[in-house]
Amino acid sequence: MALKRTTKADPNVAMSSMTDIVFLLLIFFLVTSTLVNPNALKLLLPKSTGQVGAKAIATVSIKDWGNDQYTYHVNGNETPVPLDQVEDELVELMQVEEDPTFSIYSDESVPIKEIVQVMNIAKRNHYKVILATQPE
Repeated sequence: MALKRTTKADPNVAMSSMTDIVFLLLIFFLVTSTLVNPNALKLLLPKSTGQVGAKAIATVSIKDWGNDQYTYHVNGNETPVPLDQVEDELVELMQVEEDPTFSIYSDESVPIKEIVQVMNIAKRNHYKVILATQPE
């Protein structure tokens, strides 16, 4: 006696639930990708062919004397200032300014590490920085 099955298995798969899951994953990745924000210093980088609208109140010049010796000069003074005193002089110069901004002038041979130390002074005191460049 041969028994036959009266119901057959349906080979079709419903794709509506699969599209819902893909749609939810797409929304999730779009939302999480907008939350990624690098923590960086805000700089006013002038283009070498134009001018910056902000007016610098003070300047810090970094000069390379060779043998990993660098001097810092505030407002063009010929006497160098040690790095730990640069912040005190900048705070004194900019304490009454509404929009404190200073510019950094450095030799091409000065490593970025020395420039970033001066930028950190600006970040600690909420100053704006202009990194000076030469026109082309």
